[in-house]
Amino acid sequence: MTTDASVAPPVAAPPPKPPTAKAIPRRSNGSRLRSVLRHALLIAAAFVMLYPLLWMVASSLRPDNQIFSSYGIFVNTFDTSHYPDGWNALARPFGSYLLNSAIVVLGAIVGNLVSCSMAAYAFARLEFPFKRTAFAIMLLTIMLPVHVVIVPQYILWANLGLINTFVPLIAPKLLATDAFFIFLMVQFIRGIPRELDEAARIDGAGHARIFLRIILPLMTPALATTAIFTFIWTWNDFFTQLIFLTDPDKYTVPVALRSFIDAQENSSFGSLFAMSVVSLVPIFLAFLLGQRYLIQGIATTGGK
Repeated sequence: MTTDASVAPPVAAPPPKPPTAKAIPRRSNGSRLRSVLRHALLIAAAFVMLYPLLWMVASSLRPDNQIFSSYGIFVNTFDTSHYPDGWNALARPFGSYLLNSAIVVLGAIVGNLVSCSMAAYAFARLEFPFKRTAFAIMLLTIMLPVHVVIVPQYILWANLGLINTFVPLIAPKLLATDAFFIFLMVQFIRGIPRELDEAARIDGAGHARIFLRIILPLMTPALATTAIFTFIWTWNDFFTQLIFLTDPDKYTVPVALRSFIDAQENSSFGSLFAMSVVSLVPIFLAFLLGQRYLIQGIATTGGK
C-alpha cells in the first residue's frame, strides 16, 4: 500500500487590504469663488470699522500740522511727544483721571456682581407673591433711557449732599439697577439642575448656603460676562459722570478728555488723540483677557 508523498503546501491567506480613505469631495470653482468673496467682504467690513481707530493711533504719532492733512493710516514722520505732553496737559497728570475711573469701575463691578446675582437667584429659585409681575417690571426698566431717571437721581443725591463724589456712580449698582445683568443671570441659573438644590436642602442647607456654595461657583461664565460688560460700559460712560462730577480733581477719563479740549486755547489734537489711545488700553486688555468667559457666558445664557 503506497502513499502519495507529494502533499500540497497550505495556501497562505492573502494579506488584508488597507482601508481605503474616503474620497474627499472636491469643491467646485463656484463654491471657492463664493468663499473668497465672503472672506474679502468680511475683511473689508472689518477694515472699515477699524479705520477710525487706526487713524486715531496714527494721528497721535504725527506732528500737529500733518494730522488733518492726511487721512491715511501710515505715518511718515513719527512724533511721540504728544504722549508726554498730553499726560501733563491738564491741571493734574492724566494718571489721576485713570485712577478715578478705576475706582468707579471697581465699585460698579463689585456692586453689580453682588446685587444682580442675589436678585437673579431670587427670581430663578425663590417663590414669593407677585414674582412674575416684579420680573416683568424689572424687564421693562431696560427700555428706560438714562435721561429719564437722571433728573430725579440728581435731585436725590443733591439733597443728600453727595454731588461731586463717586457715591452716585457706585451706590445704584449695589441696588441691582442693571436689569440686563439680572436677566442674564436668571437665564443662567435656570439652566442649573434643581436636583443640586434639593440634595443640598436634604443636607440641611438653606438658601444662603445653596447660593454661596452651589449656585455661585457654577455661575462663573455669567459673572465674568457681567464684570466685562460693566467694566466697558462704566469706563466709557460720559453723560452720567459729567452730571455728577463737577470738581476737576474728581474727573474720570471720559470727562477729562472732554475738558482736554476746553483747557487749551489752541487745541492740540495730537495730545488729545494720544490720551484717547491710552484710555483705550484698559478696555482692550479687559476684552482680550476675558474673551473666553465672555463668549462662554453669552453662549450658555442664550441657549437656555
